[in-house]
Amino acid sequence: MKLAVSTYSLWRWRQENKKSVEQALDWLAGEGLKAVELSVLGEQPADPIQRAKELRKYCDKVGLKIVSYCVGGEYLLPPDEQRRAIEVTKREVDIAAELGVPSMRHDVTRGPKDDAQMTLSDVLKQIAPAVREITEYGAKRGVKTTLENHGFYMQTAERVEKLIQAVGHPNYGLTIDMGNFLCLNQDPVDAVKRLAKYVFMAHTKDFHVKPKSAMPPGGWFATPTEIALRGAIVGHGVIDVPAQLKILKDAGYNGYLSLEFEGMEEPTQAVRLGLEYVKKQLEAIGALG
Repeated sequence: MKLAVSTYSLWRWRQENKKSVEQALDWLAGEGLKAVELSVLGEQPADPIQRAKELRKYCDKVGLKIVSYCVGGEYLLPPDEQRRAIEVTKREVDIAAELGVPSMRHDVTRGPKDDAQMTLSDVLKQIAPAVREITEYGAKRGVKTTLENHGFYMQTAERVEKLIQAVGHPNYGLTIDMGNFLCLNQDPVDAVKRLAKYVFMAHTKDFHVKPKSAMPPGGWFATPTEIALRGAIVGHGVIDVPAQLKILKDAGYNGYLSLEFEGMEEPTQAVRLGLEYVKKQLEAIGALG
């Protein structure tokens, strides 16, 4: 596996220090990274395609390979609105193609409204054709498309697997976030074991955990279950990262592993420490590419 960092990990550093995306890329390259995952292009560029070309050129200059591009998406919508949402995501695929990424993550739904009487089967019938149309378009542009297990609704291993199977296309798979399963208090190691065969891209992330009844103010968020979480430096929290990496290796995954940090610590130091930890774990199992 090869190491990357998501620009999402540095969003607070960028905001607090008024840094551009290019400056974040400079910092990552200066840390010896060879790969980056983009979660933003910048501050609402007027011409996203041109901006993608500029960022690809800039990454080439500083020696970073762009290995993934992450965007939103919502398709549990009335037909006309869903059609517009599909076309918006296709334009994101065009951006991903200009960036030269092998895969792009797009969200699919936050789930039904509270008053909507919909089963998971109902949801899949409505969104799976939209997702398949997007991945078919991605295949034509040379970009694999994926979902990520986050957002509370499409987050458990069981739901993720059912969506991938419902879409049923070889160009569609999973950007697995190995920490996010804990957001629904699902065992992250068991979840990775179940879904490893679908993985196109992987995120490593960590969390601190408390009972929701004991959640302190600041930095923590309540989950829909009985626990509360706070983002942690990878290796400092409760996620069994070594076990997850071993599962991915045994499943034959040899792609990129993107570090995500969303905790309270200073982001650049947190990323450094997380990378050092993950690198040691990969070296220990002979999986560092």
